[in-house]
Amino acid sequence: MEHYPAASRLTDAAIAAAQHQGVGNLLRIVLVVMVVGCALTGWFLLRGYKRNDD
Repeated sequence: MEHYPAASRLTDAAIAAAQHQGVGNLLRIVLVVMVVGCALTGWFLLRGYKRNDD
């Protein structure tokens, strides 16, 4: 099997770029949890205004 230095550099660059994307997934999860948490908190706080206690 022949060794291609350009392909090796391209592979190394792809591996380095993939290692830097680890924080992106964590940030997406944190943002989704924050949005769902805010929606649930709003629902919990605002559901009391719906009742008619005459």
